[in-house]
Amino acid sequence: MPWTTHSVFNQPQPLSNTNLFTRDSALVEAVTREGASWDREWLASVGLQLGSAESLELGRLANTQAPELMRYDARGERLDEVRFHPAWHLLMQGLCASRLHNLSWQPDVQPNAMVARAARFILHAQVEAGSLCPVTMTHAAIPLLQNHLPDAYASWREPLLSDRYDAHHLPGSQKRGLLIGMGMTEKQGGTDVLSNTTRAEPLGVRGSGEPYRITGHKWFFSVPQSDAHLILAQTAQGLSCFFLPRLLPDGTRNAIRIERLKDKLGNRSNASAEVEFQDAIGWLMGEEGDGVRLILKMGGMTRFDCALGSHGLMRRALSIALHHAQQRQVMGKNLSDQPLMRYVLAQQALQLEGQTALLLRLARAWSTPASEHERLYARLLTPAAKFGICKAGMPFVAEAMEVLGGMGYCEESELPRLYREMPVNSIWEGSGNVMCLDVLRVLGRHADVMTMLNDEFDAVKGSNRHFDRRWRQLRLQLNNLREGVARDVTQEILQLASAAVLLKVAEPPLADAWCDQQLDMRGRRALSDDLATRLLLRASAS
Repeated sequence: MPWTTHSVFNQPQPLSNTNLFTRDSALVEAVTREGASWDREWLASVGLQLGSAESLELGRLANTQAPELMRYDARGERLDEVRFHPAWHLLMQGLCASRLHNLSWQPDVQPNAMVARAARFILHAQVEAGSLCPVTMTHAAIPLLQNHLPDAYASWREPLLSDRYDAHHLPGSQKRGLLIGMGMTEKQGGTDVLSNTTRAEPLGVRGSGEPYRITGHKWFFSVPQSDAHLILAQTAQGLSCFFLPRLLPDGTRNAIRIERLKDKLGNRSNASAEVEFQDAIGWLMGEEGDGVRLILKMGGMTRFDCALGSHGLMRRALSIALHHAQQRQVMGKNLSDQPLMRYVLAQQALQLEGQTALLLRLARAWSTPASEHERLYARLLTPAAKFGICKAGMPFVAEAMEVLGGMGYCEESELPRLYREMPVNSIWEGSGNVMCLDVLRVLGRHADVMTMLNDEFDAVKGSNRHFDRRWRQLRLQLNNLREGVARDVTQEILQLASAAVLLKVAEPPLADAWCDQQLDMRGRRALSDDLATRLLLRASAS
């Protein structure tokens, strides 16, 4: 409509219809460097599709039209179903087509598949993060089913490994695609799962693969519409892991009662529920008393995905801020050409350079578990990355919001949704303190972890004086570990690991700038104009 009071000008266009992969130089380079160049064509295709206005609108709709719990049908019969806006189902189709739930476990899997999957995960996170929850849990659950419940896995294998999303209410063996959730925490314990009171009694004989009757509750039951969940329950031998299908093999509903859906700060598109089990039937995985050990195997992968998801959200926030600053004019110059704004945006781009390099290097470690060095690298750096990157996400998005000013604070912008989404990855799958204590546990229990760190860090010794100084200081600190310094040690390990990767692979000015910014005890120094320009070009490459 024509305005009669004023003309509208100097208002940047929203960011859409861009290729999320090819515009991210750091990600493109890391995918190739870490051995997944075979996936670059797929990533470029998916990046183009995800960056479209249509995909971004699906992400918005899935969050504004939250899932709804339908406890009863019109006749008063119990349903316990969760209904979603069509946007959710379209997003899930895209995620399953990208095989984020099973790429690593394909029989003809390509080398370094976890690297390719990590890149795909980062791209999808930039569009909609809540829908990543079901695929990350499914991805982590598949190897547990393969190894500890082979009979059930045999009948579910084909739909679990397919690229189809199937929302029909059918037994698992009759569907074209399957998803698996988790249910661990209870009201009285939270992280302390050993205090769980849910109990499981055998229907007949005890033992792995046998059915048990389960009675109790879960305070957070992730993705209640999943085809099955892995849960923890007490048995005669202690806390044990069970496979709990939503529908029993004969098609009847399992006795899982959804009490309500959580009203969460963010992650609005995804359903999280409180449930009760009234003599539900579950199948024991592994042996009685072995539940925590099995779930921790699954937890490592889901924690890695938390770091990937937070990084993807941060990448989207920077893209929005940079796109705005390149169009918005102040005092006759684009914001991105104003010295202080250039410094802020370049700092954020530099931060993401280090995170991208570290995360894709970590993905390669996950891809090669047969190597003891790589296994220890993944075991130590996964909780460290979850702690450091997920914590960094909240102030990062807030800074991006300031670039847009009041427009960035309004719901028409993507940034409020990104900001609300950020805390969940710090909280779920173990909060910050849990991650730092896990890092101390790895350092204390695995004698070879110091050998691994020495191999990684000594390889770049002499490349940067700040790195050398901080590595010497950390070695002294590791000789006297105590719980009170767990956060400091975890952050140090993450920063040094990121620096080590950059010092090996990045251009020297970029790697040195990262070390100056993150490792110099005297505080940050200003980036050179040339490097700031280079960083912003890499962050918005066409």
